[in-house]
Amino acid sequence: IHEMEKILVQRKSSFAVRMTCNSTSQTIMKFLMEKLELKDEDVYLVEDLIDPSVLMELRNTDEGAKMSFPEWKNFYPADLPQDEPYWDILKQHDVLLHVPYESYDPVIKFISDAADDKDVLAIKMTLYRTGRDSPIISALERAARNGKQVIVLVELKARFDEERNIAWANELENAGVTVIYGLVNLKVHAKILMVMRRESDTIRRYAHLATGNYNPKTARLYSDLSLFTSNYEIVNDATQFFNLVTGYSTLQNMKQLGMAPVTLKTRLLAMIQREIDRSDPEHPGLIMAKMNSLTHQEVIEALYKASQAGVQVMLNIRGICMLVPGVKGLSENIKVVSIVDRYLEHSRIFYFQNSGSPELYLSSADWMSRNLDRRIELMFPVLDRNAFKEVQGILSTYFEDNTNAQYLSENGIWQPVERKKDEKEMRAQEILYKKYRRRAESSAKTPKIDFEVRRKN
Repeated sequence: IHEMEKILVQRKSSFAVRMTCNSTSQTIMKFLMEKLELKDEDVYLVEDLIDPSVLMELRNTDEGAKMSFPEWKNFYPADLPQDEPYWDILKQHDVLLHVPYESYDPVIKFISDAADDKDVLAIKMTLYRTGRDSPIISALERAARNGKQVIVLVELKARFDEERNIAWANELENAGVTVIYGLVNLKVHAKILMVMRRESDTIRRYAHLATGNYNPKTARLYSDLSLFTSNYEIVNDATQFFNLVTGYSTLQNMKQLGMAPVTLKTRLLAMIQREIDRSDPEHPGLIMAKMNSLTHQEVIEALYKASQAGVQVMLNIRGICMLVPGVKGLSENIKVVSIVDRYLEHSRIFYFQNSGSPELYLSSADWMSRNLDRRIELMFPVLDRNAFKEVQGILSTYFEDNTNAQYLSENGIWQPVERKKDEKEMRAQEILYKKYRRRAESSAKTPKIDFEVRRKN
């Protein structure tokens, strides 16, 4: 933490690494390059606004309101009660949460209920970016003051959030929380929360695993998936994960969770190879994946190999993609699409057909070198049958978009997906929003049934 504080001080007077500018005065640009000791390759010329974030101020004006999207409410999940803890529900089945279509309140409630529950013994979680005035921080502090063991791994190396995270860490420590300041040389990017609770004659564990940060504010803008579960193998792996990152044990064999930089990449490559081995012309394999960016050379080469073996590869990549699709003899069976809409697509979903026994995973990790080789990340399976069906439907919806989707051509240029004549307009995010709205309306119309138990005297 002291080293990070030094870096934050040095950052104000550190050397420049790049300069972004528009077609301004060449005299001014050359002057800045000379004084900042920048070379031509350090200068990036743009035609648009250098800092588009300033446009956010327009939202509070009358003109900004006219240019804004129509309001989309988020909905409380029908599977979760609003007025009681989730323990009994999670004993029966996993619960999937899809923000911002669904409210982020269940995550806050889950932590808050654990903080106030007299039977909860411990809360353990990772924090990467939490946002200002976070109710999650307040709940963790309250849990520690209530005598529970609270262990939080705060990643200080979250870019440009370092100072805020140091402040949160100090605040948590003052409240009695045990704070772990990340790991040397590895950034902890995994999103996981575990609650240990005394029930009858045993200790039961509950976990929440997510593709996005524990940040209620970005949960209104970023599309992410998370899973509440008490599945024995998953929570057992979660226990091993926390024992490892807090220094209580060495790495143990995890049955369900894939962890970078140890096993996640190896498992991904093995599943791609399995798809190749089980694919034939009559029954071609299928890989579907959604992520922010794809840059990892080994993974890209494995996907090329899969394409050449006849495996159909469908990729939804929002940002950087270094794979080139549609090249004959190399990647002709690979399709890459990107969707940019009102919500930032942030979830990572991986589907492998596995010769009729499909597997589906969610993850905090993109298929990038930094994620798979230089960060602590988690990939977790979707095992619950209903949750599996839900995630599979979400993933398929992104490949049906013909309104806000673009496809990557073999020359590396993104092209808008053209809607065929008389083809129905398909906008993935709108389809998902309407689905959750219908579900919420249907749940509101369903009458609640109160059961009265009568016993003979």
